[in-house]
Amino acid sequence: MRKLSRRDFAGSVGAGLVLAPFLSLLGRERPAHAAVRQAKRLLLFCTSGTYPAAWTPTVSGENITTFSQMTAPLSAIKDSVVLVEGMPAINVNENHASPVGLTGLDNGYYEGQLKISVDQFIANNLVASGINRPIASLLLGAETNISGSQSMFFGGSKNGGNPLPTIASPASAFTTVFGGMLPTGMTADALYMRRKSILDAIKAETTTLQGGLGSRERAKLDLHLTSIRQLENKLMPMPTGSVSCTKPAMPGADSSFMFMNAPDALASAKVHQDIIVNAFACDITRVAGIQFGNDQKLMVNAPGLPYDDEHGGFVHSGQSTNWANLIKFEAYLASQFVALVNALKARPDPQDTGKTLFDTTIVAWCRQMGDAVAHDSKSMRFVLASGNNGGYLKTSASGRYVRSGERHERILLNLCEAMGVTSFKGFGDPKLAAKTPLPNIAATA
Repeated sequence: MRKLSRRDFAGSVGAGLVLAPFLSLLGRERPAHAAVRQAKRLLLFCTSGTYPAAWTPTVSGENITTFSQMTAPLSAIKDSVVLVEGMPAINVNENHASPVGLTGLDNGYYEGQLKISVDQFIANNLVASGINRPIASLLLGAETNISGSQSMFFGGSKNGGNPLPTIASPASAFTTVFGGMLPTGMTADALYMRRKSILDAIKAETTTLQGGLGSRERAKLDLHLTSIRQLENKLMPMPTGSVSCTKPAMPGADSSFMFMNAPDALASAKVHQDIIVNAFACDITRVAGIQFGNDQKLMVNAPGLPYDDEHGGFVHSGQSTNWANLIKFEAYLASQFVALVNALKARPDPQDTGKTLFDTTIVAWCRQMGDAVAHDSKSMRFVLASGNNGGYLKTSASGRYVRSGERHERILLNLCEAMGVTSFKGFGDPKLAAKTPLPNIAATA
């Protein structure tokens, strides 16, 4: 058999394995928590702020009687959703480019604690508990990483507490996720052993080198060897026997996702959502996030709307029409959220017979700020969704509504709890008095 070069190795493993950030070196025990139902997957659907006056549904107690015009599409999945609002951020004046949405922290200094978004915190804990997948967390989003802006995802100790980039190109996202699928004529075991042999050779070389180093250099090499071991854990064969696991069609070139000589972020997002669902079905990742545009700009090419910038046009120029286009665009986003949920409902869970991916996934629509018009975070808003066949959420047949004045970080802790993470050290505000998930969100087991 021909020896593989390092270039062959990188191509066969797939960009997701090589480029995914290495996970925390500090193991954490995950305490058992039998009081609530558990999810196996987390999916974050991330957008900017909204217009509160048009978002809030009509309710009777905790039951939604009428969805607002913005949220009307959610009525199609009303028995699976919980709408949450009223929760302030740590600093209610946070607006553009704040890390607060998914980290619980503003731009301040927290005694050396680095900002980490809830998706990365959960992904780290899953690996520490032995749940290794080829991609620890999959972050997608077109027009998110443009100059002067940033994503909502933060890396903690992996990158100095800075924002993490999303994969913008549908073709690159496809290659990252499915580039490691089996080549024609090769079994999963054979591919695994071929990849593993290269790592074995690298480990042998570095171990030999280790003996001639000083203590400081040896410590650095130890970290490198640990990283190799972590990568080795990810080289499991891709699932091939599950009826749910299918390799989707390769997306077109990036030039096919253009409109008016600019990237069409919404067209890319539809492909990104399909890639995420298939990545879950093939058990390639347990944590995924998709972000729509960025905090400064998102050019909208959607039915029934003028081609315009969400922020500059629909928000800042919307007062004359009472934000009519912003309301329509938020309804469009709600329809995409519903489409994502329905796609998860249509696929069986690869491990749990009788359950769908939606039954074992917690889906959360999260925002960078609360009020897009006022640019503040006095009332952060969430749409949470999970299946009714053992899902994490306490739901209502008509749709459930929760209003709380507690810190919005507590909903992020609910996402942790849903994924079996019950030790929150290192996440969010270290001085938060009520460092617990918001009560009355989870269904009892």
